Amino acid sequence: MRRVNIGRVILGGIVAGIVVDVLGYLVDGMLLAPQWAAGMKALGRPEFATSQIVLFNVLGLAQGLFAVWLYAAIRPRYGAGPKTAVCAGLATWVAIILLPNLGFMSASGLFPANLTLWTSAGGIVELVIGTLVGAALYQEDAAVA
Repeated sequence: MRRVNIGRVILGGIVAGIVVDVLGYLVDGMLLAPQWAAGMKALGRPEFATSQIVLFNVLGLAQGLFAVWLYAAIRPRYGAGPKTAVCAGLATWVAIILLPNLGFMSASGLFPANLTLWTSAGGIVELVIGTLVGAALYQEDAAVA
């Protein structure tokens, strides 16, 4: 079994993270912006500040890195290609988006169920597409066995 090509994980992960951030902006920053504003207002909090948006983008990069690393890690067992990338994207979505959203947004009752549903659904699209793009850039290092 070959070692993970860390350089390609970083390259693919950064690209995947950028895709996640762009799609996240479209979903949460544009489509769901009114719902997020209403949810924050209901909590007595101001709308998201620029510093928080920057942090969300850093987290998006971390999500992309994790997803491509997971793709590289499961690739020897599942095989290279889009099916494995989708599996890695879905697993990342469950761990990083779905479970925290269900716990912090829904079960706690902090945000409306429809906002939890739509931001989670948007997250699956963001992570699967981001992982597909990032995984396409990943290659095993042929020199390392």
